Amino acid sequence: MMWTGTWAARRLGIELTGDGIRELLGLAVRRNPKRAHLLVSSVLGKHVPQRPAVVYGTALGLGHRVRELLGEEAAARAVVLGYAETATGLGHCVADGLGRAPYLHSTRRPVPGFARAAGFEEEHSHHTSHLLLPADRALLAGDGPLVLVDDEFSTGRTVRNTLAALHRAFPRERYVVVALTDMRSAEDTAALEKSAADLGARIDVVALARGRVTAPPDVLERAAALLAEQPQEEPEPQDAPGPAAPPLGDVVRVDPRWPAGLPEGARHGFTPEHRARLEAVLPRVADRVAAALPEDAARVLVLGTEELMYVPLRVADALSGATGAEVRFSTTTRSPVLAVADPGYAIRHRLVFPAHDTPADGPGPRYAYNIPPLHTPAGPGDGHLDDPGFDAVVVVTDAAADTPALHAEDGLLAQLSARTRRVVLTVLPSHAALPQPLRGPAFSSYPAEDCGWLLQDLSGTTLEAPTEEREEAIQRGGAHYAESLPVEYQPTPEYQRLFRAALDASAARVARAVGAVTDAVLTERGRSPVLVSLARAGTPVGVLMRRWARQTHGIDVPHYAMSIVRGRGIDTTAVRWLAAHHDPADVVFVDGWTGKGAITRELADALRPFPAFDPSLAVLADPGGCVRTYGTREDYLIPSACLNSTVSGLVSRTVLRADLVGPGDFHGAKCYRELADADVSGEFLDAITAHFPATAAQSAADARALLAADRTPTWEGWRAVERISAAYGIGDVNLVKPGVGETTRVLLRRVPWRILARRGAGADLDHVRLLAAQRGVPVEETDDLPYSCVGLIHPRYTRGATGADGKAAS
Repeated sequence: MMWTGTWAARRLGIELTGDGIRELLGLAVRRNPKRAHLLVSSVLGKHVPQRPAVVYGTALGLGHRVRELLGEEAAARAVVLGYAETATGLGHCVADGLGRAPYLHSTRRPVPGFARAAGFEEEHSHHTSHLLLPADRALLAGDGPLVLVDDEFSTGRTVRNTLAALHRAFPRERYVVVALTDMRSAEDTAALEKSAADLGARIDVVALARGRVTAPPDVLERAAALLAEQPQEEPEPQDAPGPAAPPLGDVVRVDPRWPAGLPEGARHGFTPEHRARLEAVLPRVADRVAAALPEDAARVLVLGTEELMYVPLRVADALSGATGAEVRFSTTTRSPVLAVADPGYAIRHRLVFPAHDTPADGPGPRYAYNIPPLHTPAGPGDGHLDDPGFDAVVVVTDAAADTPALHAEDGLLAQLSARTRRVVLTVLPSHAALPQPLRGPAFSSYPAEDCGWLLQDLSGTTLEAPTEEREEAIQRGGAHYAESLPVEYQPTPEYQRLFRAALDASAARVARAVGAVTDAVLTERGRSPVLVSLARAGTPVGVLMRRWARQTHGIDVPHYAMSIVRGRGIDTTAVRWLAAHHDPADVVFVDGWTGKGAITRELADALRPFPAFDPSLAVLADPGGCVRTYGTREDYLIPSACLNSTVSGLVSRTVLRADLVGPGDFHGAKCYRELADADVSGEFLDAITAHFPATAAQSAADARALLAADRTPTWEGWRAVERISAAYGIGDVNLVKPGVGETTRVLLRRVPWRILARRGAGADLDHVRLLAAQRGVPVEETDDLPYSCVGLIHPRYTRGATGADGKAAS
């Protein structure tokens, strides 16, 4: 087989020597005034489509060699750094071969929210500047070895620049430089040894093969002359069959169903935990891609995009086992290279298309090489260049690169569709900087350790509207309840006395229920759960569950509050934050109580795109029979339902409005700091917590009984609500609010029509009767009610209106 460096070597006067070098490298002519030639690797998967098993296996082998060099103890503390763009996938594979090494690669794409940890220059590159943007600077701050990975080690100048930049900020004692080929001269080797001495560090070099490139003094002029005489367009193969073009291929988009919180690459770091999650998801992604291929596809190319190399490579490898087709892998690039239709040249075909992401160096042309028209036959002895073409091309990119330029008439997808029968596009979510939780006392009156609020602070925004105006807008469909806030109810002295009386009367049974549901969670989900309460009604319960776990069992349980909005779903940015910082399997969602079960259903629906999370809901009270994990199914007064923000850490209901909450933002809420004098949040928590020791034994027994019983949800509450809605001619179950908690909220926030009370409900409804009297709302006693009470919202504006459920964002 002819060496694919023959054509360029003869014309440029270049010699390539070294054992095994020609098996790994071909040659091409660069369109770069700084360097005449490009060493084209046959095992990298960049310019030459290659079998993914060859690409991955070669790089894994390098990682194994580094592990042997370092020894197991040092390898376990190593961090791997790859170079953009060509070695991003290679470095990731080397990290795999090392074992559990975390990985980071440099990037040329600035990303808002990620601070620059370091930067360095690659002088000979077409685009020279590299950025390091780790999500956590601690990734670079360890004292273990740093392993630097590039595709070729030509002069060592880039490595020396990198070491100088990193050693100033993150000094360490040992570095390892890894490359497929080491092409340094004796002078270059000496320069690296001097750098090691200057840094006071050891630098080892690991390469698959070593060789030399020698070129005549006028090599740049020779290259310029070659470029001037060669056409810039895609060359026609010497044995092309004629002018007929293949039929235009279709473009099919495949949703990879990528897990929340799993980075699509290592631009901001990739941990061993990320690696384990990736291994689990790859077969599913490959199956979805395979289902989109033509049934008779014999040859398939998986094409990554620039820095995004590793995940497309792994998808290609998994696809090899999911389809009977021959699968190859390569990646687009920013390096301009001459294409020549000759079997002795490494780059035979070229596509040129506009950039479709936002790199630091701005827009410009991008390239894909060695993707021939489907009808092109192989040249003599040149089968490894895949000249027969591909029946399908699978493009794997990220959301930041899924721009109009990608889909333009001259874009990558259109150009590929002219060369294959089908283009399959799969877009991975871009790993973006996530906002950080708010904590007290800056936001809320809870101590910082009690709750991390996965919300943004909208305290400076006017969001309140009169209750009647809100009700009319909501019922007429002109506004969603989560787009505004009701004016905060300020309790009268009489109502405050009722709250404290209710707290005194019910604190012990609330404590018992808190203990029961917490013990059940600890038994079911292990002793390291992550409590995530649904703000706002669930938040006091989440704080109490956290305190129970710490006080009764000595377990420090993380607790967060996040937003879910009926009809709009869960805060997906908060979900991604949780997935990035905790194991989703540990997350337990918490709410105060169930009514008819609307939020239970909303949560299950909202988490379907996030299958790693368990959508089960743990509640203090489940009178609606909607969940499996609860402290009680009695419908009694939970005193936190009596008030609004002043019993919930001074935090409002959550807000979701397009002009305030962007795609990467948490949902919003306000902190009513001006109500601090009326705040009883701490009083409520302390009153319940004081009963923990006395109720511990009963709570433990309740939890055991609960776990042994048939806990299948009965949905009795939903059926009751449907009966009530029909009986009173309301026509909309969203206007029927069952249970003490929901009825209280109707009286505090909405326009109540009437209250249905179970005969003989007693003191649990004293505060309801007082609020109803204050607002002139009739209270009807009835014997046929599974709840203590039900609040009916006035259906004055429209029958069948939507968006009227106030609890969903509470």
